[in-house]
Formats: sequence, structure tokens, C-alpha cells
Amino acid sequence: MYAGGPAPVNVNWRYARRGISVAAGACSAPAWRLNPWAYLLTRWPMRAILDVILLILNLYTWVLIISAVLSWLLAFNVINYDNNFVRTVWNGLNALTEPLLRPIRRRLPQMGAIDLSPIILLVAIFFLERVIVYYIYPTAERF
Repeated sequence: MYAGGPAPVNVNWRYARRGISVAAGACSAPAWRLNPWAYLLTRWPMRAILDVILLILNLYTWVLIISAVLSWLLAFNVINYDNNFVRTVWNGLNALTEPLLRPIRRRLPQMGAIDLSPIILLVAIFFLERVIVYYIYPTAERF
């Protein structure tokens, strides 16, 4: 007996032997059973892309934190900017963080020596990560 009620009129016996019913050209079997390679190729890239985006956001979070700590160490003369390694790391971190921090700094009011732009950027990154994890990632169909 057909699981969804009475047996369909048009039964494809090749699939019916395996427990898959086909009625009027539409199959009630999961897509991965009929064409597993097409199913995997259409579902996996979306999840892989989302995983890479989440990884990049996580790494950028650490770059922002390291940049903030290094700026404090430079400001309090704990490390010296004249050291070639410190200068190279500082310039590299600035090259990575300034393109996103500069527009935020332009919109924020002047607060003296306090720079809130990294905190605002971190909050935006955390918000974007949560949107991806809770709303976009589940819609990339799991099987």
C-alpha cells in the first residue's frame, strides 16, 4: 500500500520496488535518492561559502582585537615602534583594519583619546555572524 493513501495511478515499478512511489511524473522520494551528485553539488557550495565567510569574520575579529592591544602597547611605550618587526606588524594590521574603521570614525563624534570605532565594528561583525548562523545557514538545506 502507498504510504500517502491509496496507490497512485501511474506507478513506476523500478522505484516502487525500492519503496519510492512515483505518481503522475512527480516523485515523493527525497532528491538525494534520485540524483545524489546533483543534490550534493547544489547544496554543499552554499554551506561551504557560509563557512568561509564565518571563518573570515572570526579571523577579522581577532585582527581587530590584536590591533587594539598593539595600539595600547605602543601608546604606553611597552613596545617600541622603532623595532622593525613591530613596525611591520603595526603597518600590516593598519592596512587590514583602517579601510573599515575609517568610515566609522568619520561618523562618530570626537571623544578625545577614546576610539569606539573598533567596538562598533566588532558589534557589527557579531551581528552579521548571528544573522548568518541563525537565519541564512539553516536555509541552506541540511540532509
